[in-house]
Amino acid sequence: MSRLPRLLLSWIAFLSCTAAYALGSTAPAKQDVLSAADHPYFERVLQLVHALDEGELRQQLLACKDKPITPSEFSIAHRGAPLGYPEHTLEGYIAAARMGAGVIECDVTFTQDGHLVCRHSQCDLHRTTNILKTPLASQCTQTFRPARAGHPAEAKCCTSDITLAQFRKLCGRRDQVSPAANTVAEYLHELPSPVSAEPVSCGTLMTHAESIALIDQLGASFIPELKAPQVAMPFRGMSQADYANKMLGEYTTAGINPQRVSPQSFVFTDIQHWIAQSPAFADQVVYLDPRGRQVGFRPSLADMQTLRAQGVTTLAPPIPMLLQLDDQGRIQATDYARYAHQAGLKLMTWTFENGAATDPDNWLYRSLPQYVQHESQILEVLHALHTQAGISGIFSDWPATTTYYANCFDL
Repeated sequence: MSRLPRLLLSWIAFLSCTAAYALGSTAPAKQDVLSAADHPYFERVLQLVHALDEGELRQQLLACKDKPITPSEFSIAHRGAPLGYPEHTLEGYIAAARMGAGVIECDVTFTQDGHLVCRHSQCDLHRTTNILKTPLASQCTQTFRPARAGHPAEAKCCTSDITLAQFRKLCGRRDQVSPAANTVAEYLHELPSPVSAEPVSCGTLMTHAESIALIDQLGASFIPELKAPQVAMPFRGMSQADYANKMLGEYTTAGINPQRVSPQSFVFTDIQHWIAQSPAFADQVVYLDPRGRQVGFRPSLADMQTLRAQGVTTLAPPIPMLLQLDDQGRIQATDYARYAHQAGLKLMTWTFENGAATDPDNWLYRSLPQYVQHESQILEVLHALHTQAGISGIFSDWPATTTYYANCFDL
């Protein structure tokens, strides 16, 4: 039996136990639709709602706790559900669908022998898998080095260091490492998840093709990101254009309607390539705009109109590019958000539930200085992203929160 059928059997068994979706169906089973109060995935969002200051938003969100939860494309699963599950694993994707994420992301990179796999970075295996605890560690670009004076512990293990067969031998883990570690065991010591009492000890890694089969059966849409290579291109004869074409080609091979696929990239030449060469996918292409972190960047209406004229339909900048505080300390949309809408561009954003919003090192909330004093206020930020910035979707590391909001506001 090939690996894919074994994977399908394992997640079908999982879905049977949770009774969230009809087996073999691409839509939720209406008789099995749950309210947020029925499932532990939604405990976190209900805690956040209860902790909100008294007001209209709190009352509206509280009134939805018994409302049936249905999938929403406003809720985008960022790498699956990595706040509680190893990212880009079968278990995390299933959990994301269970939380009602209407769109699920596979970040796409490649192995030494040219197969496409789901990883957030080409060179993150030392963080997101157990490779350092296996004999494959000897093939890493940089083997483990313990912390020493003035230098943190470090390693660098890439998908391009190993073959697909070797990649399949690894276990996915939550992306946490200790920079002060002296040993591999210390380096990979995992902190408790804020949402999962029983973390997955060995997440099942996925090829891009396997993620397509799984996400299709879960009834969600696709938002693959072409990750920037960390090796010189062409790589073993594969050019950047070949790489971009190969990613979309796997959806065509699987018989997926291109309208369900939103290819994304931070690299504008990738965006231009897809718009010019893959017309069936062109209207869904998402530009992950990196310019907000560039010194001196100033958005303008003319710039947005130029992007639209080049065929771009959707921008996905990080949260700080869309929200700011006015002179009275109230959240408002930025010029970037206003100009994008004026130019006819849709907006998505990232990343929600990526960690403590009250952490001063969490750069995703730095445009709102001293605003988020309590974790529950991320719901106020989410509300502003919807009502002020006008986003059509948001990537989340715990999609239950954004799904709950989307259901409450009928998005």
